[in-house]
Amino acid sequence: MKKFLLVGLMFSVITQLSAQNKEDILRNLENPDTLKQQSAQTSSDKQPMVIVRKIVKVVDGDSIIEERIDTVTSVNAVTVDSDNMAWVNTMGDTIKAAKGDTVVVRLGKKKMVIVDSKDKTVIEIPEKGKKSDEIIEYREVKKFKGHWSGFELGINGFMDKNHSMTQTGDIAWMDLKQARSWNTNINFTQYSIGFGTDKAGLVTGLGLEFNDYHFSNPITLKVENGVTVVDSSYIQAGYKVEKTKVTMSHLTLPLLLEFQIPMGEKRKDRIYISAGVIGGVRLGSHTKVVYDDGSLHKDKNRGDFNIATLRYGLTARMGYKGIRLFANYYPVQLFEKDKGPELYPFSVGLVLVPFD
Repeated sequence: MKKFLLVGLMFSVITQLSAQNKEDILRNLENPDTLKQQSAQTSSDKQPMVIVRKIVKVVDGDSIIEERIDTVTSVNAVTVDSDNMAWVNTMGDTIKAAKGDTVVVRLGKKKMVIVDSKDKTVIEIPEKGKKSDEIIEYREVKKFKGHWSGFELGINGFMDKNHSMTQTGDIAWMDLKQARSWNTNINFTQYSIGFGTDKAGLVTGLGLEFNDYHFSNPITLKVENGVTVVDSSYIQAGYKVEKTKVTMSHLTLPLLLEFQIPMGEKRKDRIYISAGVIGGVRLGSHTKVVYDDGSLHKDKNRGDFNIATLRYGLTARMGYKGIRLFANYYPVQLFEKDKGPELYPFSVGLVLVPFD
C-alpha cells in the first residue's frame, strides 16, 4: 500500500513540474532576457531600435514558434542599413524600406508592400487564407503644363492692307520708329488642360498688353468729324518735336494648342510649340508729344481715337529652355472701319521672365 502511495506522489510531482515548466517558458516571453537581438543600429539622434524574435519551445514534443518584428525605442528612432534595407519606427509600427523603391509597412499583424516604379505605384496587401494577394495599383498621371504666363518684351509694327510693313501714300504719316515701338506683355495667370498626356493640351489665361507706337514723323493724332486724322499743328507752329507716340493697353485672353517634344528626362528639357488666338479688350489709350519751343514741354492727350475696343489676333510661340519666342498678328484693323487709316498691328519678341 505504501508503494502505491509513493508512486502516485511521484507521478503528481512530475506532472506539476511539467506544467510549471510550460508556464515558466510561456512567461519568459515577457522577460526581456529571452529576447534575441538580431540587429541594432542607431539613427542620427543616437536613439537605438531593436528588431527581436520571440521563440517558445514546449517540452512535450510540441512547439509554438511566434516570430514578430517589434521595436523597443521612441517613435522618433530611425535605423538604416545602407547595404540592404532601412527600418523606420513610426508610432510603434515598423516600416521596411528595401532597395528598388520598395517599402514594407507592418501595422500589427497586417503587412502592406508598396512598390514605386517610374510610372506607377503598386500597393500589395497579403492576406492569410487567400490564394492571391489583393493588389491596388496606382498609375501616376503627370499633368500637362503649358507656356503662357510670364513677362514678355518685343517690338510693334503696322501692316497695310497689302501686308507691307512700310507705310506709303496717304498713310505715310503713320510710319513708325520701330526700334522704339515697344510691346510689353504681363501674362499673369495661366490654366492648362491636358489631353490625357503631359505633352499636349490647351492653354488659356489672362494677360495685360501694352503697346507704344513711336511715329517717325513729327505729328500726332486727332479726331475730326468722327475720323482719326493726322495732327501737324506742332510743325506748323515751328516747334521741334523730340518724341511723339500713341500708347494703348489691352486685357488679353488666349486659347492655345500646345505640343511639347522631350529632349531629356526633365520637363525643362522640352521644345514646345503652340499656336492659337488671343482676344483683347482695350483698357485705355493716349497720345504723347514732347516738343521744344525754347523750353521742353510734354503734351499728353487721353482718348479712344477711334481705336477698336475689341479685337482678336493670331499667335505662335515656341521655345527651348531659356530661349522663348512669340509672334502676334491682329487681322482686325487698329482703328474702327472707315474711322481711321487701315492698319493691322503685329508684334514679335522674347519671353524674358517665365512665371512657370
